[in-house]
Amino acid sequence: MISEELANFLEEKVDEYNQPGFIENDPISIPHSYSLKQDIEITGFWVSMLAWGQRKTIITKAQELFSLMDNAPYDFIKNHSERELEPFLDFKHRTFNATDTLHFIRFFKAYYAQNESLEAAFSEWMSKSDASVEPGLVGFHNLFFSLEDSPDRTRKHIATPARKSACKRMNMFLRWMVRKDNRGVDFGLWNTISPSQLVMPLDVHVEKVARHFGLLKREPTDWQAALELTNTLLSLDPEDPVKYDFALFGLGLEKFV
Repeated sequence: MISEELANFLEEKVDEYNQPGFIENDPISIPHSYSLKQDIEITGFWVSMLAWGQRKTIITKAQELFSLMDNAPYDFIKNHSERELEPFLDFKHRTFNATDTLHFIRFFKAYYAQNESLEAAFSEWMSKSDASVEPGLVGFHNLFFSLEDSPDRTRKHIATPARKSACKRMNMFLRWMVRKDNRGVDFGLWNTISPSQLVMPLDVHVEKVARHFGLLKREPTDWQAALELTNTLLSLDPEDPVKYDFALFGLGLEKFV
């Protein structure tokens, strides 16, 4: 049971951080620099998958990556030549290397040749009755590696609940695409997945603050832990539990605990 005092405190922090001032220093600033839906999807997904380490470094590496596409990723992915892929052989961020980069480009090219939006890559595996996005994440992972000769090494960058991963980066991307409000941070571009089905992105900041407040008890930081925290927050807002990501992440950045 979450106390009224804690509930009110979390609501205040959601209101404090869920505003445009949050964007500039966060990786979400990358997709916010685009207006075309497909550009937002591609850059949002990609920067989410690169999102480990310092936020400033993540933003810098994403800017480097998309500059190789002339800052028009959707057009580049649809129309690039083999020769235009050569600069990507030198792109690297931590353990994300050229093999991974080229597979991302290859997947997007094949996918967008048949689909208008990345939304269906997740939602086609789901139904309105699903409690969470779990089947969507599992289905997307299988789709992402369904191309012939998909590299095994890239699997470590695309998390799935089937491997018991907390899927922090995937859940962050889905939050960006699905949540709808008038605050200007999340995009709310997709309509077939409900905000109530989203799962909390369980990063180190969120985990530490959630444990401090007793919102998370499970010891392993895995998929079940992400579901446990989300289910706890559903008691505060059954329609939009993941809005509390703003509060917990923001408090973590403040070194509240």
